Amino acid sequence: MNELKVQEHQGFEKIKQVDESGNEFWSARELAVVLEYAKWENFQKVIDRAMLSCKNSGSAICDHFPDLRKTVTMPSEAHPKTIQDYKLSRYACYLIVQNADPRKEVIALGQTYFAIQTRRQEMNDYFNQLDEDNKRLVVRGEVKQWNQMLAEAAHEAGVLTNEEFADFQNAGYMGLYGGETVKDIHARKKLSPQQKILDYMNSQELIANLFRISLAEDKMRKENVKGVYDAQKAHNQVGQEVRNTIRRVNGTLPEEQPTPSKSIDAVTREQLKRLKAQKTLMLDE
Repeated sequence: MNELKVQEHQGFEKIKQVDESGNEFWSARELAVVLEYAKWENFQKVIDRAMLSCKNSGSAICDHFPDLRKTVTMPSEAHPKTIQDYKLSRYACYLIVQNADPRKEVIALGQTYFAIQTRRQEMNDYFNQLDEDNKRLVVRGEVKQWNQMLAEAAHEAGVLTNEEFADFQNAGYMGLYGGETVKDIHARKKLSPQQKILDYMNSQELIANLFRISLAEDKMRKENVKGVYDAQKAHNQVGQEVRNTIRRVNGTLPEEQPTPSKSIDAVTREQLKRLKAQKTLMLDE
């Protein structure tokens, strides 16, 4: 992403607000400025088209475009003036950029930004509807992919032998788990030598490790970390930061999370068996 795109995406983030209920929203007046609409009358036309799209999609306009009138002081007038504004949801912003002037580069950037943000929310809503076993399956799959990327970043940094990689992994776990190594975690969970600790984590513990892994990969590439020692140090620092974040929000530390009775493999087998039974039922029908 070039510098202009980064700046514009940051512009959308900068004007994002959060209300007293924790819901994010954007002021239409502020969005108009970012989208380079000099006249409110022209932007109001875009909002009107977006409202129509909202209605046609089956969504309630009042849920995504509630009035947010503002009182402003006008230099040439004795009395304050009330102006029209809207408290826009993410979906409302998405519809606005879809109905705005496509010739502007910032509109294309806005379409990308709000499409990604809307998709992320959809994924979050979907994830929150899953039961614990399915949450574990989803996050475990993400962890596996990011672990591969982290391994590649470590290799590029100079972590080459199996022993060096084991020490690198331990450094990250020790940062996140307050000094516990992979061996310590394995023993605490009472696992056999063949069982993997990641397969015996609940969804919250897996998410903490996913955060550790993805941040460590990003840090090592951005900072161009080189050398075994510096790679271990970077991984340990990230683990500590994730641990500190959990503490700051009064969350449950990873070593305090309960260990699931079923492994990821067992959950996968159950899901596949259930899916096979459903397919058989459909064929019978």
